[in-house]
Amino acid sequence: MTLPRLAVNLALLIGVALAVALFIAARVNARAQAFEAEFPPHGELLMVKGKRVQAYVMGDGPDIVLIHGASGNALDMLNALGADLAKTNRVIAFDRPGLGYSDALDDQSLAAQVDILAAAGKQLDLRNPLIVGQSYGGAVSLAWALHGPIKPRGLVLISAASMPWPAPLDITYRIADTRIGAALALPTAAALLPRSYIETAVASVFAPEAVPDNYATAIAAPLSIRLTTLRANMAQVNALRDQLVAMLPSYPALTLPIEMLHGT
Repeated sequence: MTLPRLAVNLALLIGVALAVALFIAARVNARAQAFEAEFPPHGELLMVKGKRVQAYVMGDGPDIVLIHGASGNALDMLNALGADLAKTNRVIAFDRPGLGYSDALDDQSLAAQVDILAAAGKQLDLRNPLIVGQSYGGAVSLAWALHGPIKPRGLVLISAASMPWPAPLDITYRIADTRIGAALALPTAAALLPRSYIETAVASVFAPEAVPDNYATAIAAPLSIRLTTLRANMAQVNALRDQLVAMLPSYPALTLPIEMLHGT
């Protein structure tokens, strides 16, 4: 192959790669805007340490804080428990940092998430809360009980990620934890994953039970495939196991009431 021909082929490859990158970027932005138009924020948007935190507040009575799991937002917990709990309590459900309409943090650790959520709670005059955490939110709840500035009166841990697991994470998370995955796979997923993927993922979570009617829409599930949310979620889950290993020796120091619910 002659040098001029090689140069032409190289220029064509660069042109195609640039065109694909521009298409992906435009598609990522367009989809994020569409999802946010379809599922706008309905909670209180608080500014905390220069970051936005969305909080849903309902009811009156003793404070209960709901902390959702990975790949979700506050509507998941609120949709399941909010109306019943708000009959006799003040319920505060937060979007965790980077998910829903809460801004991502540079530090994705459990401690950093607790710090900003507790600071948001102070703006809402949060006092002596019962903290209810589901899945990844259970790990946040435990970190809150260990180190949070607002001490809870008790924890309810629902299918909580509370202990280190022996097996590696799903291949999707491991790919996202690489430079190539972060640079290529996540933007491609944000640009091209169909809405049907969300329905399939939700069905796999509920299996063998049926998915409640209109569930994905009720919890604004498409917000989870925005690029900023994918990046925050993947980073948080990939970093979780090591943090659980570090927290585990401190668990015996917890003397507050803890209710744990797990299922198969």
